[in-house]
Amino acid sequence: MASAARDLIDIHTHVVPENFPAYLGRNPNVPWPSMASAHACHRHVMVSGSVYRTVSHQCWDCQVRLDDMDKRRVARHVLSPMPELLSYWFDADDGSAMCRYLNETIAAMVASDPKRFTGLAAVPLQDLDAAIRELDFALHQLKLAGVEIGTNVNGVPIGDPRFEPFFAAAAKWGAAIFVHPIRPAGVDRLVGPASLQPAVAFPGETGLAAASMISGGTLAKHPSLRIAYSHGGGTFASLLPRFQFAWETFPDLRQSIAIEPRTAARCMYYDSLVYDATTIRHLMKVFGETQVMVGTDYPFSIMDPDPAGRIDALELDDATRDLVCADNARRWLAID
Repeated sequence: MASAARDLIDIHTHVVPENFPAYLGRNPNVPWPSMASAHACHRHVMVSGSVYRTVSHQCWDCQVRLDDMDKRRVARHVLSPMPELLSYWFDADDGSAMCRYLNETIAAMVASDPKRFTGLAAVPLQDLDAAIRELDFALHQLKLAGVEIGTNVNGVPIGDPRFEPFFAAAAKWGAAIFVHPIRPAGVDRLVGPASLQPAVAFPGETGLAAASMISGGTLAKHPSLRIAYSHGGGTFASLLPRFQFAWETFPDLRQSIAIEPRTAARCMYYDSLVYDATTIRHLMKVFGETQVMVGTDYPFSIMDPDPAGRIDALELDDATRDLVCADNARRWLAID
């Protein structure tokens, strides 16, 4: 590997299984996914009889993924489910079944090459007891490094106090947490095609989720929590100065939020998926050089195709480059 990408870890990559098990639950009309053949090495993810997304063998074929990693000078992929598969809209039993299948699939991929793959679990956060049980299984039986969660659970932001028991368990067990936008707020305000949702609505949704973890008190209660946000934290870097000023100005915010927003923000992690060197440098300035990690959204069409080149463009000194390429990710994942 070239020196500019020594041991580069991509913390934002997704998995879609080659197939899904048949639905064995009791609920009619559940939007349980299935796979159908498509062109060449692609398959259709089918939901309720319609094509949700067409994906390639990069999503499930480890050798194809490894070949791509070598071409892109990437040493390790952190594997997480395609976010729509988190299935928070299922009931607890169906959600648990889907998460267990995803987690066993990802664990098998990690086992095929543990030096190059690290796995994150899915949990049914629509039911806290079920989510904590599945997190326990994923961490302690499957040996996954942590969990991917959505920015909201059926419209409730992750910083809502009702989710505190889950984060307490994650902190106790040392789980890395990766936050990805899902079913974002503001879609009704978009003017244009559906592809605007990941481009424009996802960043706002992620910024709101990050703010909620501070304003809801979760970070104050669990300072050891290792939580990372996709897409550079979305709008959060731009929201933070206003959030900080309001906290300093309004007594009710000072009374209800135990940690000043600026300090809390620098306790969390963020990927580099903002497609622009100047913006990455801004993230490093706002959140700290120790808090930014490489992310690409592999293998979807919106992915950054050259993560090593993106780091090269930053022209970092060796110590900072090592932090962004790998050391920050190792600390977040708690791996040697």
